[in-house]
Amino acid sequence: MKAIVFDQLGAADSVLQLVDREIPEPGSGEVRLRVVVSGVNPTDWKSRTGLYGGEAVESVPNQDGAGVVDAVGPGVDSVAVGDRVWVTLAAHERPLSGTAQEFTVVPAERVFPLADEASFELGASIGIPAITAHRALTVAEGGPARLSPGALDGKVILVAGGAGAVGHAAIQLARWAGATVIATTSPTKTAYASAAGAHQVVNYRDEDAADQIRKFAPDGVDLIVEVAAGANNALDLAVLRPRGTIAIYANDGNQPFAIDIFANMGLNSRYQFVLLYTVGWENITAAGEDINAAIAAGALPVGEEAGLPLHHFTLDQTVGAHQSVESGATGKVLINI
Repeated sequence: MKAIVFDQLGAADSVLQLVDREIPEPGSGEVRLRVVVSGVNPTDWKSRTGLYGGEAVESVPNQDGAGVVDAVGPGVDSVAVGDRVWVTLAAHERPLSGTAQEFTVVPAERVFPLADEASFELGASIGIPAITAHRALTVAEGGPARLSPGALDGKVILVAGGAGAVGHAAIQLARWAGATVIATTSPTKTAYASAAGAHQVVNYRDEDAADQIRKFAPDGVDLIVEVAAGANNALDLAVLRPRGTIAIYANDGNQPFAIDIFANMGLNSRYQFVLLYTVGWENITAAGEDINAAIAAGALPVGEEAGLPLHHFTLDQTVGAHQSVESGATGKVLINI
């Protein structure tokens, strides 16, 4: 089978190679997936370049994907051969199980059913972004641990970076769960957040951004899904309501982040950091179930008209796909296997 591998850390055009590998066999509790579409996330290029540290080992990139179950190992009854599925964290602690290859073997708990009416492109787009968004939306004190219609009724959610893949999923999931959603974006990307379903979109660069948010949410926002903790720290504190929560899943721009003790004490605020690799499989499983319910309800569309443009590459163009994500492409980068 064809696969992309790397055994050194570095730039995509220096380390990624297209090779032939043997098709792996599933062991106990494992599923072999014929990959149809592989999704590329920022975590994929960050791990490839060594940003997370560690030594290089032979690896197949990409954590997310969608395809068809090709074989199952002993003890697997959650899926069957021929099922359409999506997979996430495929390569976590399994470096050769990434989705940038024709077949991959992963533990069954990482595989979720994909509805017949959902495209493989959608299946490969949701994984890490949608589960991250789900986690961020379910960490507030007194808030829901699961998402469903009505779970966020009466809540005001601010989604920073509403044009990104996580922001896009957060807007859609929050809307589906009944929240009022405000998003911030750069001035050239407001249309994407609006198409995703945000009730109000604010240019975070505006000097009066906080006033614009407060005009729409005079009592403040209940929860912030934050992609740039350092850059947005002052804005977040200016619009958070007392006892509100800031869920931080990234620090885009790498600006310093320092907690203002007195401001946060006055707000009785809560910070929750979000990283799927250590969030616990019980939370990932719950998120996957809720995400599939949202898909069934038609609440998680992707594509230009839904605010998340799709950029397609082929397996032999994986270098370009990784470079596109690394350079900040707006939308979702997919590799058609």
